[in-house]
Amino acid sequence: MSVKKNWKPATELVHGGTMRSQFGETSEAIFLTQGFIYETAEAAEARFKGEEPGFIYSRYANPTVHMFEQRMCALEGAEDARATASGMAAVAAALLCSVKAGDHVVAARALFGSCRWIIETLMPKNGVETTLVDGTKIGEWEKAVRPNTKLFFLESPTNPTLEVIDIAAVARVANAAGARVVVDNVFATPLQQKPLELGAHVVVYSATKHIDGQGRCLGGVVLSDKKWIDENLHDYFRHTGPSLSPFNAWTLLKGLETLPVRVRQQTESAARIADHLAGREGIARVIYPGRKDHPQADIIARQMKGGSTLICFELTGGKKAAFAFQNALDIVGISNNLGDAKSLITHPATTTHKNLAEAAREQLGITGGTLRLSVGLEDVEDLIADIDRALEKAA
Repeated sequence: MSVKKNWKPATELVHGGTMRSQFGETSEAIFLTQGFIYETAEAAEARFKGEEPGFIYSRYANPTVHMFEQRMCALEGAEDARATASGMAAVAAALLCSVKAGDHVVAARALFGSCRWIIETLMPKNGVETTLVDGTKIGEWEKAVRPNTKLFFLESPTNPTLEVIDIAAVARVANAAGARVVVDNVFATPLQQKPLELGAHVVVYSATKHIDGQGRCLGGVVLSDKKWIDENLHDYFRHTGPSLSPFNAWTLLKGLETLPVRVRQQTESAARIADHLAGREGIARVIYPGRKDHPQADIIARQMKGGSTLICFELTGGKKAAFAFQNALDIVGISNNLGDAKSLITHPATTTHKNLAEAAREQLGITGGTLRLSVGLEDVEDLIADIDRALEKAA
């Protein structure tokens, strides 16, 4: 089925990229195969030469995985994509295929712990220079540029403190320097923010989060223009093999069908809970992209189409209060995951960002009392009641 350019996102997420076999199945087929058969030796030669279209090996491409990639392209407005086994495989592929020894990368310091490890540890080990900046300050991006700067990397909103970076402004700095911008768009989802429309060159997702949205499987995806995919990502992907399982691709296709419904409900509930938390005793601060008191509210208004399914807040009692609060929750589960149909709470200082030095955590605004709440699909009144009971016990 060809992609209809005039379809709205909800329609693309049900029908985009669909290929049907000779059986005319309603649901997308799962092609659980490692390889493919060629009718003749000449056909095999032609396919390996690129003279004949078709699949060669599921490490390179697979019909079910291809449907997921095409549906993500339709949603994101990208020319091409490669699906990966996890979100971190997507991040690693997008970054590592873009640079070589002697190049320089500038990244926002507010990153997920594993992303920081790639920037601070893996890249320097391979001869790539890196600089961390305050992503919200465009002047720092400009100041960090060197003659060998090839790549900018950021996530927005950030994990876990939900800072929002002006993607268009960062892209202008990168373009002037001849560098490319890679944006991790997980927290916004492709429904709330379109980095490519804002000037970014590459977008990555952990499909494990909102795209699956039901805690079932791992997955990731890298999206960009076809030229960049062909010249940079294609060979890296083909030879290092971070490919997505066809079964997981099928699961993610099912997740995409309900993505707009889930994200809309989760965002509405998160906004209500954020407002409720802001008025409670024992809460030092609440950060939510949608509230007028968010530090980058002006950027959010012009860059994002909605708020977030996540809330960051800090308890005045520090780590002791944060642990007591988590342990007292009945509905909300303690987990390091997010974007799930089930509400989840995370203590970043001891989980997702535990490997950062204490000074680095403080620089990001992560304290012992900081908590990240991923709002699910439960009734919002039940969630508020659960939170209130836990706050009383924590106090």
